[in-house]
Order: sequence, then C-alpha cells, then structure tokens
Amino acid sequence: MRLTRIARFSCGHRFWNPEWSDDENRRAFGQYASPYNHGHNYLLEVTVEGAVRPETGMVINIGDVKKDIVEQVVHALDRKSLNDEVPPFDRVAPNLENLIRWIANRIPAPGGAKLCRLRLYEMQDFYAELSFDAGDAKGERKVLTLTRGYHFSASHRLHNPQLSDEENRELFGACNNPHGHGHNYEMEVTVGGQMDETTGMIVDIDALDEVVIREVVERYDHRNLNMELPEFADKNPTSEALLKEIWNRLEPTVPAKLVRVVLKETPRNVFEYTGGDA
Repeated sequence: MRLTRIARFSCGHRFWNPEWSDDENRRAFGQYASPYNHGHNYLLEVTVEGAVRPETGMVINIGDVKKDIVEQVVHALDRKSLNDEVPPFDRVAPNLENLIRWIANRIPAPGGAKLCRLRLYEMQDFYAELSFDAGDAKGERKVLTLTRGYHFSASHRLHNPQLSDEENRELFGACNNPHGHGHNYEMEVTVGGQMDETTGMIVDIDALDEVVIREVVERYDHRNLNMELPEFADKNPTSEALLKEIWNRLEPTVPAKLVRVVLKETPRNVFEYTGGDA
C-alpha cells in the first residue's frame, strides 16, 4: 500500500559560480545563469509504502509523515536563499537534481515508513522524480529522472479506409467527423542518465528544449495530421500512433536517455509510452 503527502515551500536560488567567468557560467547554465537570485514555489510529493497495520488500519500515521517533512524539509528551505543559507548549496548548484537528493537524505524514512518516491516540482511543467527500486543483491537502487512539459495544437480525423463509412462512424464516433477536429495536446518528456560533474544536471535544459521544439512542437503545432504529415499518409493518427512517432523522433536526438513520453489529448485521455512494442 502506498500513500502520498504533499508539501509546499518557497525559496530563491541562483545558478552562478563566482569562481567562473561570465562566459563560463553562461556556457554551464545557459539562460538560467545569473548572479542574482530568482524564486520558485516548489511542490513536493512524498510517497511511502508498507503493509496496513491491523491495529490502526493505516500504513503509517500521516501526521508523523507530515511532521518529518515540515521539520526536516519545509522549515529548512522555506523563504530561504539556498545558495546563501542552506549548505551544501553554497558550493553545489541548487538545481532540481541536487535538491531532491538533499531532501531524500533529510527524510530517509518519513514518519518511520519506507520512502519509495519523491517528486519535486519547480514549475508545473518541470519536475524531478527520485524513486527507490528494490535493485539487486547489493541493495536498493535510486532512479533519478527529470521531466519537462511542452504543448502543441493539432487536428486529426480518425478513419480507417479499409472499413465502410458506417463502420468508421460506429468505431470512432464523433472523432470520425469528415472535417476533422482539434486538440490542445500537452506532452511530458522524461529523461534520465548521469549527472554532469560540473553543473550537477542530468541534461542541459536549453538543449533539451531545442530538440523537442524542433522535432515535435514545430513539426506538429497547428497542423492537420492526416493531410500534412507524411508519417500519417497511410496510418490512422490516433494518439497512440502519434505518441510512437514522437518517441521515434526524440529517442535518437534528445541529449540524455529518453525514459518516458506522456501525451495528454484531453484532461480525460492520457497516453504514456516507454519504448518497445508494448
């Protein structure tokens, strides 16, 4: 059984190494390089797991989980300048990757329960996730990923030319409208890999944005998938098919290991792909 407790805190930070030149800082941190602080309203999800205790009917007292999160994380970070007030961020870049690992060390067993996942949002469309897998005989394995959100708008018509018009209408309903229909697609791209020794980052966010915008957003935004995209000339442009096309375009080009792509067609229809034939 798993349960999640959510906490919020606000703090400021800067991506700037005073020992480097301006050019060195900008090469390392891109558009985020600045000797001055900027701030975020962070959202932290702490997920624990365990067996339900017969005497309480609970995995753990959620109040105990909350107490540890507040005392060990929120009080230490809220309304602080990370670089100036929270070691080790006076010498370590205060990015999501380093910050979520710092949090994991502060609350290894919140409320006495087994910690199985942390998710830290810096913005609504940008978050890190640290999960704790069973691993191998050597013990637990930590998996750190970074997720970035994007969006584009496109139209399509779901239609199989091998079926009759009546069969298509029965199968696809309103989505078989001969004039097509549109969606505001929301997409999450999750990457993993080794952290850079200089910046402490899994990926250069500017470089990731450049690839995703070029390969996906600019290709599909404000397009009719059936009529304008050669990959759908003989393929029904369902969200499943679109998601696989997106994966195939990103997997060899993103500057990190592609872990997962999520495509939200509507708030009720969400598709996820991690590669392979499944």
